[in-house]
Amino acid sequence: MPLNVHVLEMTDDPAWAVLRSRLDGEVRVTTGPDVPPGIDILVAGRPKREHLAACPNLRAVVIPWAGVPDSTRELMAGFPHVSVHNLHHNASATAETAIALLMAAAKFVVPIDRRLRANDWTPRYEEPARSILLDGKTALVLGYGEIGRRVGRACHALGMKVLAVRRHPVTRLDDVAEIHAPGHVRQLLPRADALIVTLPLTPETRGLIGAPELALLPRGSIVVNVGRGPIVDEAALYEALKSEHLAAAGIDVWYAYPTDETSRTNTAPSKYPFDELEHVVMSPHRGGGAREIEPLRMAHLAEVLNTAARGDPMPNRVDAQAGY
Repeated sequence: MPLNVHVLEMTDDPAWAVLRSRLDGEVRVTTGPDVPPGIDILVAGRPKREHLAACPNLRAVVIPWAGVPDSTRELMAGFPHVSVHNLHHNASATAETAIALLMAAAKFVVPIDRRLRANDWTPRYEEPARSILLDGKTALVLGYGEIGRRVGRACHALGMKVLAVRRHPVTRLDDVAEIHAPGHVRQLLPRADALIVTLPLTPETRGLIGAPELALLPRGSIVVNVGRGPIVDEAALYEALKSEHLAAAGIDVWYAYPTDETSRTNTAPSKYPFDELEHVVMSPHRGGGAREIEPLRMAHLAEVLNTAARGDPMPNRVDAQAGY
């Protein structure tokens, strides 16, 4: 039997060609703002109720990125028979950004670069050198999924001990990390020289790391956030950096975003002046991006759809209400 799929938004013609070239013959794909009634799978990040109601045979919604938007999570509560799935096509790119931010923060690459551009070689002769050795230190990865596991492997390769927290309540060793349940976060923080956040934003993770949690980190530790900004309390993070309880931070996800194209050149990412702290590496939520990402997204989507067409369980199923 054919599998009828509708992609709510498809604006990139080359990406569309990649998708069609990789689909099995049983998969029939349409695209556009109007959803035909005979659709089995809807590809949409933020569908509306009328989109789902138009498809009496709908069995799944594929969100074409990782995570579940709040509006989609609320909507899917009314369609419990429809499964929700993610794509993890940008897991490698996001993990690479996390490691780039960790290294740049630990080695103070940005402020030292600025000084050398002004012909100032002083950082070379500072004693002790303004650099944090990661080898032999401990990284705590919050969110040990597709991104977190890649981050863990990279930290392990750098000679770090890796602690990891994931939703499923297990305490065991995998090949690189000591894995713990979410309820153990506060006990793990004092052991962490680097806290790396790769969690999705959900009601349970919002504000997970606040002032009390940051205070549990050893003085001189590093925080990297490539998950979502509000997982780490905005004011608490700024104060921990300003007081130099934290030695450095690498931040790719923020608390305020441009609302339109005009505001893209004049929107502060926070109400606090993180830009005045030279031990912060700032990145404009570009961690999951790369020139190869859109073709890779379509390749991953084709894999999910082909699996469904063959009658096998669709991968990357998420708990829509939990948000991941």
